[in-house]
Amino acid sequence: MYRQSLWIVSLLLFAVTTDALAHQAKESVTRVLFNNRTGNIEVMHRFLAHDAEHAIRQIFDGNPDVLLSQNERERFTRYVSERFTLRDQDGTELPLHAVGNEIDGAYLWIYFESAIPTTLKSLTVTHDALRDLWPAQTNLVTVERNGETASALFAKGAESITIELGSHSAAQTP
Repeated sequence: MYRQSLWIVSLLLFAVTTDALAHQAKESVTRVLFNNRTGNIEVMHRFLAHDAEHAIRQIFDGNPDVLLSQNERERFTRYVSERFTLRDQDGTELPLHAVGNEIDGAYLWIYFESAIPTTLKSLTVTHDALRDLWPAQTNLVTVERNGETASALFAKGAESITIELGSHSAAQTP
């Protein structure tokens, strides 16, 4: 009986420790999708709602409730819009317009869109959201166009990454 109890306690401690360590990983995922049907570039950011609340606390002070407060979600949306950009091959920033946000389980989703430029050979992405608060923050961006997918990982010093559209190459700019 003692061994069985010890085994159960060990298993519970492992589960709690794994959960705690898993939450220590600061990361977001962003999907950039070229929607030819609508003529828009659709940007979908996914953040842990818990991380968004901590960020708002550090940036704006107070005790935010991202899960219940649309105002706090919009506040975080504005923060993200100031730290995420898309530029064309000439360095011209594509205007991203906030479309909305929502809570889905433990995640906060934020949506933006921009018209697809008539000529677009490459896309330079900058994604500094939460990286200004937590050096260990990583932001993964996946770009999908005409059945091709390219990914860019923003971590440890990566400021902008250029993705050549029509190929899978990406170049990081320190």
